[in-house]
Amino acid sequence: MARLSVNLNKIALLRNSRHTGVPDVLTFAGIAHEAGADGLTVHPRPDERHIRRSDVPALASLMQPWRPQCELNIEGYPDDRLLDIVREVRPEQCTLVPDPPGAFTSEEGWKLDNRDVPLVNQAVAELKRLGCRVILFVDPDPSVIERVPGSGANGIEIYTGTYAAAFRAGDSRKELEACAATAARAHERGLVVNAGHDLNLDNLPPLVAAMPFLAEASIGHELTADALVMGFAAAVKAYKAALTPP
Repeated sequence: MARLSVNLNKIALLRNSRHTGVPDVLTFAGIAHEAGADGLTVHPRPDERHIRRSDVPALASLMQPWRPQCELNIEGYPDDRLLDIVREVRPEQCTLVPDPPGAFTSEEGWKLDNRDVPLVNQAVAELKRLGCRVILFVDPDPSVIERVPGSGANGIEIYTGTYAAAFRAGDSRKELEACAATAARAHERGLVVNAGHDLNLDNLPPLVAAMPFLAEASIGHELTADALVMGFAAAVKAYKAALTPP
């Protein structure tokens, strides 16, 4: 069964729309853990539009009694700022994304071409020295997998946004096959296979069925949206159930 890492970014985004500290990110971290989340994910962007840098050590401190069974996953672009955050809290997992500082959201993966390789390889080496499992955010494209082992990364997170969009449009077969082929190629190379972006209770079961090697799904936006209807703890439990293979 794949692990569920609950992304807390949207809780922080809602909090940041007021100056009251409500909703409290740490409170919802506790609810997620109590409901069975296997990990918590944060993406501390430079503009702090959702998770703030100060949230990360506070979350790490809260999670200390739960770790490493409940893992902390920090996402971000591998600049000095991110590396400083990781050095401070030593997460179990660090997921590197190719977002420039002003990116709206993570909508494409590393190409691992001549432009990416020096930056990625240097960051991976440093993060592994810090004891982190290092995951590279990649497109659903089997060809890119051949370049991942050379980076030293432990695994990949497959960008599932195009699959989710195709699912909404009613024809996701091609995108699902691309995700599955990418996952299979990564598994053959001994890489950890994660997935994330726009996954929900409808499109998750077909993905799980097509990707038997899926280790973890990081889910925030859709889970938070469902939580507005069913409650946060119930949403976490529903997504855990959706990750159970048929």
